[in-house]
Amino acid sequence: MMRIVLLGPPGAGKGTQAIRLAERWGIPAISTGDIFRANVSGGTPLGEQAKRYMDAGELVPDEVTNAMVRNRLDDADTAAGFLLDGFPRNPEQAVELDAMLAELAVTLDAAIEITADADAVTERILKRAEIEGRADDREDVIRERLRVYAEKTAPLTAFYEGRGLLVRADGMGAIDDVTERIIAAVEGR
Repeated sequence: MMRIVLLGPPGAGKGTQAIRLAERWGIPAISTGDIFRANVSGGTPLGEQAKRYMDAGELVPDEVTNAMVRNRLDDADTAAGFLLDGFPRNPEQAVELDAMLAELAVTLDAAIEITADADAVTERILKRAEIEGRADDREDVIRERLRVYAEKTAPLTAFYEGRGLLVRADGMGAIDDVTERIIAAVEGR
């Protein structure tokens, strides 16, 4: 039974590692992107609210995101644990996650931060953009996303570090090596 939050900058490999770690621990990997898509495509009231913001190019407000995550954590497959990828994004959402978990009478086991060198991540994203034909992944845009991530996530990592839940793992190198570093860090706590 593992209840994990996965943090890391864009391009650090969170999506890849989320899938691998979820398989290892036998828990669902839950990304906010998947939750948004499921609600929007399902035409749920929360999906309709989120779509209005997304269509306007705005961030979906915390209260809508929080409600979607709360609904997802109520699903039966999360009873044995979960790995959240992309939530929480800020300390306010972390406090709300604590409240959700308290309602379920469970606690978070760890917050994993996958660390990565900004230059290496920028190069990784640029290569991915070239392969996938993503015109929006330009170097200036990537660096701005990394800056915003660092600015917004520093309080979140401090929040989890202050609670003794933060585990850091180097996200650079071969995928298998990164997975093993993360597992060793979490299971060695």
